[in-house]
Parts: sequence; structure tokens; C-alpha cells
Amino acid sequence: MNASGSRLSNMAWSLGPLLGLVLVALIFGAIEYNVAIGEDRQPQFFSKASLQVVLDHSSMVGVAALGMTLIIIAGGIDLSAGTAIAMTATVIAWVYRDGHAWLLGDAATLTTGQSVTLSVAAVSIGLLTGALCGLINGSLISLLRLVPFIVTLGTMTIFQGTGKTISGNTPIRAFGKVPEMVSAIRDPYPDPGWLLVSPGVWIMLILAVLVALVLRYTVFGRHLFAIGSNESTARLCGINVLRTRILVYTIAGLFVGVAGLYQFTVFTQGDPTSGLGLELKVIAAVVIGGGSLNGGRGSVLGTLAGACIITVIQHGCVLIGVSDHYQDILIGLIIIAAVAIDQLRIRLQAN
Repeated sequence: MNASGSRLSNMAWSLGPLLGLVLVALIFGAIEYNVAIGEDRQPQFFSKASLQVVLDHSSMVGVAALGMTLIIIAGGIDLSAGTAIAMTATVIAWVYRDGHAWLLGDAATLTTGQSVTLSVAAVSIGLLTGALCGLINGSLISLLRLVPFIVTLGTMTIFQGTGKTISGNTPIRAFGKVPEMVSAIRDPYPDPGWLLVSPGVWIMLILAVLVALVLRYTVFGRHLFAIGSNESTARLCGINVLRTRILVYTIAGLFVGVAGLYQFTVFTQGDPTSGLGLELKVIAAVVIGGGSLNGGRGSVLGTLAGACIITVIQHGCVLIGVSDHYQDILIGLIIIAAVAIDQLRIRLQAN
């Protein structure tokens, strides 16, 4: 294949997730339109409010999936992402609940300054908790030379148990102690209205741009692709694989921390059991977006499209009255199709 043909082929593969998102949206939009006409109501799928909800619901998985993209490009995997998100949300709720007493004693309300201080402490500790989870994973994998799948399968249980220990095995509620500037992060109908989407979506987009720039224009980004493509060759080229892998898991942990903040702001509570199964959606977003579980391949745009595809399926099923069980089946089928397409791409390139 000549250079021009190769570029066209790569462009086609890159646009695949976006085309898939459009196709899924059109299918569910058409089905919901027919259902709405039959029920004598206005179609909702393509309404402004519906699109705002879809984007907001995509943001938590999308943010965590950005970090997972870095890990998968480097040839790794993180099965602990879901429970780490839940533990981070639990830690944030714990700081809000008990930090209120630390700052005020028996006082009933926080001053504005105290509220800001408490929020900075809660968010900072939450982000550091996520980063620590990533650092633990990266260190165990790199220093002990263990398989990422096994390590993160183990830490998945450890993080959940730690969250249960912190919370006393019950959700930690912080009702009335969280300022609006924090609780509004996941408000799908933002105020002021010119924001169009929730602040959480804008934060996700900013982080996505930063990750894309790192992957495209930095030495660190090139090292991730090199390690994921062929770790042995990367070592021979002088790349410090151990340090890079620890760093990428730690960075991904920061993204998990942000996702934990997102989860907390929905109900202003932390539940250590709420992350079970979430890691599969995070990984699925990367895979559906064109990331290869073999390593060496992945894109920010594809990952965001993958996160939106998952949310569109869930939202569309709710609007047309389809059970949760069928949502899981559809998402599972799409994951299998995405992996099959990736393997087909590899075979075609080999030929």
C-alpha cells in the first residue's frame, strides 16, 4: 500500500468510532420517534435537554477513560478503576462530613471562606487518593514485574475493601455541606445557560485536549506508543519502561480521582460499592473508540466517542422502555464487535 493509501486507511479507522456514534444515535432516535408517535407525545431523543443529559452522563466514564487510554496504549489494563472511583468518592464525602466538624466544632453552618477551604481540601484529597491508587498499581506491576490484569484484579478488591473500611460499610452522606460550586459540576442544565453543557463536560474536554497534546507532541507520548507496540524494542531504544509505566498509571489515577469527584457530586454522597462494573464501561469506551488491548493504539477522540456511544445506548433504552438487561447485552455485543474489527485491522495491515 502506498503512503497516500495508508493515510486514507488510517483516517477511515480513526473516523470509525465517530461514524459508529452517529449511526447508533440515528437508530435510537428513529426508534424513539416511532415510540413517541405511538404514545402520542413529543419525541425527546434529539431535544436539547436530552443531549445535555447524554453529554453529562458521558463525562464520568469519559474522564476515567482518558486515563485508561494512556494505560492501554502502553500495553496495560486497569480493572480497579471502578472501585477506585467509588473509593475516591467515599473519601471526598468523608472529608466533607467530618471536615465540617474539624472546622466548626459545634457550629451549625460554614462561612464562605470555610466552605471554600473545606472544598479545596476534599477535592485535593480525592485527587491524591486517585493518584495513589494508580501509583500502587503501577509500582506493583513495574517493580515486581507482575501481570497488570492480575495486579489490578487484586487491587480492585483492595480498594473496595478500603472504601468500606473508611465508610463503615455504609454510604457517607454530605447533604447540606457541599457548596453549589462543587455540586453544580454535574448539573446537565447549567446556570448560566451560555455554558450549554455541565461544567463537568467542559472539564472533560479540557483534559481531553491536554491528553491529545501529550500523546502527539511529547516524548512521553511517543514512549507510551513505543512500549505498547513492542516493550522489548522500547527497552533497547533506551526508554525507561519501569518509570514510564509507574508514571502512566499514576496519571491515570488522577483521572480516576476526577471521575470520583464527578460520582460524588451527583448525590453528594460516597458509596464504596457504587463502582462495581464501572471499570468495564471505562475499558469499553477505549476499546469501542479504537484502542487496542494489544497495546500501541488508541486515540482521545475515539475514546470520547466510545463513552458517548455507551451513554447513548443507555439513554436511548430508557426512552424507549428497554430493560437494563438488554442495555448490557447491546454494550457487550458492541465491545465484541469493536475487538473483532481491531483484529481484522491488524490482519489487513499484516497483509
